Amino acid sequence: MSDALAAISLFTGVGGLDYGFEAAGFDTRAALEIDATCCTSLRASRQWPVIQADLMETPTETLLKAGGLKSGEVDILIGGPPCQPFSKSGWWAKGDSLRLGDSRANTLTGYLRVVREARPRAFLLENVEGLKFEGKDEGIKLLLSALEEINRSARVKYRPTVITLNAADFGVPQTRTRVFVIASRDGRAFIPPTPTHQDSSQPQLLPGEPWMTAWDALGGLPPPKEDDLSLSGKWADLLPSIPEGQNYLWHTDRMDGVPLFGWRRRYWNFLLKLAKNRPAWTIQAQPGPATGPFHWHNRRLSGAELMALQTFPKNITITGGRNDVQRQIGNAVPSLLAEVLGREIRQQFFDHRAPRTTPTLLPERRDDRPLAERIRKVPKKYLSLIGEHTAHPGTGRGNLYGSKGDGLTGVDEIADELPLSAQESTPERDCVA
Repeated sequence: MSDALAAISLFTGVGGLDYGFEAAGFDTRAALEIDATCCTSLRASRQWPVIQADLMETPTETLLKAGGLKSGEVDILIGGPPCQPFSKSGWWAKGDSLRLGDSRANTLTGYLRVVREARPRAFLLENVEGLKFEGKDEGIKLLLSALEEINRSARVKYRPTVITLNAADFGVPQTRTRVFVIASRDGRAFIPPTPTHQDSSQPQLLPGEPWMTAWDALGGLPPPKEDDLSLSGKWADLLPSIPEGQNYLWHTDRMDGVPLFGWRRRYWNFLLKLAKNRPAWTIQAQPGPATGPFHWHNRRLSGAELMALQTFPKNITITGGRNDVQRQIGNAVPSLLAEVLGREIRQQFFDHRAPRTTPTLLPERRDDRPLAERIRKVPKKYLSLIGEHTAHPGTGRGNLYGSKGDGLTGVDEIADELPLSAQESTPERDCVA
């Protein structure tokens, strides 16, 4: 578009942020990504200049030259430095995260180096909630102190706003919480967007539509073409005995299934199944064989289904094998959430109003949702597990599913309390933009 604002993208991944900012009126003038498969997907989908390289080995001038820009001419810098040093999964796997002692945290200083040298009119940095956890917030402290130094040395006025958003609150048919750091070079403060959707199972405090559901995203898709979506492994045949919107907790002494497991003794997305009347849980990038969320038809999700749950535009291509596709999509920011932020940034920092009221990538709500699928009996090979099982002593704080009949009570946020005791438990890796 003729009035598109110039963006430079770092840690682009498969383009989740970029596609959202594209829908909001920004043009990716240069994209840097180290992963070869992601670069192939980007080049198959857009004509953006894609640089396959490590940011730590790529001068800022190379990025500016690729985009036909000079320092100070970049409208916005976007990107999500790989989050593993700040992810809760590091604590579960190792007892604690290495944080800034992790060499991967250099990606944060690399991002800040580009801010210093390119002096974009605005920037957006995306990361997981762990970036700012109380008592483990050295990453955000580094970022804020570095911006103070950049302001002094470059005579700019970056005034960062740090916000935490759940994608489902803005129309994404998936619960996915992320931290965004947003700033303008001229010192304008960013006002967070007002949620447009809310959990209908909770008290209605603000006006808004109900959360979009997995059925809204997947109900109109044709049957998947992939022939490798069936489950494998020890627990594959147990999934059909679990209702929609439940996980292994169904088969504990506190639910209505068969007592095969101890309460909260497994990772929360072990045998986790989507429900047609709720958003999906966070899509994982590298799930184990029993790690959901799974389709209500007791299979893995197809590439097209994963893209729909991430609100990617339909005119893109994700290359690679089945696991490559899942990894690329699972690591991305939902494009609709990026579009919402891009529209706000365009209006607040650049005084450009969005051309339309409704975001382009917002899914359409469907009114043809069928009934929940029937569950099957527990196969005989699992019945030897029936017995008394000790519950985990921790207490959960989950709020996604509030009642036994509607889904999981206190499961979606208790992962920080659970040991990685089962082989099927896979740490969360959905971190890169």
